[in-house]
Amino acid sequence: MNPLFGHDAAIAAFRDSLDGGRLHHAWLVSGPEGIGKALFAEKAALRVLAAGQGPIDAPGLDVPDDHPAAKLMAAGSHPDFARLERLPRDGGSGELARSITVDQVRSLSRLFATTASMSPWRVVVIDAIDDLERGAANALLKNLEEPPPSSVFLLVSHAPERLLPTIRSRCRPLRLAPLDDDAMTSALGAALPDAEAKEIAELKVAAAGSPGRALQFRGLDIAGLDRAIAALVREGDPTNARRSALAQSLALRSAQPRYEAFLARIPGAIAREAKARRGPALAEALATWERAQSLASSAARLSLEPESTVFELAGMLASLAGAGKKAA
Repeated sequence: MNPLFGHDAAIAAFRDSLDGGRLHHAWLVSGPEGIGKALFAEKAALRVLAAGQGPIDAPGLDVPDDHPAAKLMAAGSHPDFARLERLPRDGGSGELARSITVDQVRSLSRLFATTASMSPWRVVVIDAIDDLERGAANALLKNLEEPPPSSVFLLVSHAPERLLPTIRSRCRPLRLAPLDDDAMTSALGAALPDAEAKEIAELKVAAAGSPGRALQFRGLDIAGLDRAIAALVREGDPTNARRSALAQSLALRSAQPRYEAFLARIPGAIAREAKARRGPALAEALATWERAQSLASSAARLSLEPESTVFELAGMLASLAGAGKKAA
């Protein structure tokens, strides 16, 4: 299993609960996308299953690769483990289903129908619980309200505030933070062993503590995208020329990854601008941030047309330009 970088506090909290015999039956592992939440959940699941077979001589959430539980997990055949995620659509297109279905959640009954095979525990990872359709969420809630004996649920969430309050209330929250500079350097160095130091440094700045996002950004000229964003904020766009050029370039089918990077970076750019403001100018920037965050986060989910989406978001950036914008 891949190494997990950072998240020392979360690892310590989980290990304290596990080693102390106080393991909660449901954990809500939340935080920004791309920081290692799913990997944390999988490593925590393996540690629970392996520790149930006897003491583990390894730090953190690590389990030796030659441990029987690790071998079964690597092969995808551990009898006491289940992982729910969006499944590929029929037709071989490679696209994933929109949600995790109620039938997938109900299939967990097979895991809990018999006693555990290799240790006292049965463990379920759901990545991500945000993807559960309504019926699936209600079906899962029944398991969380009356958990099967010796069961552990590790629920990965990018937006825990959107979950059913009844689900949140039955989970122990474990929020993972973006990686610090040293952890990002280690994570990207391991993932990109042939990358030059300059590229690693640029990706660290662009990804803001998210190794997964950094890997997605590789080769997309994020620095150039940031310059275009900064120009809109600094100089505006009185003739719509900047907005039109940016929208047309990001609307190309080949530019889809760069378009997604643009969507991800817009709220942060506006937030940084807001920090330099006071009084009415700050209120204006915060209102712009709310509109941009809503549009950027829903664009992919609602399959909004890229060119018009970029044009509108770029217009929000341009609206922040102007004399006296930082005045109190």
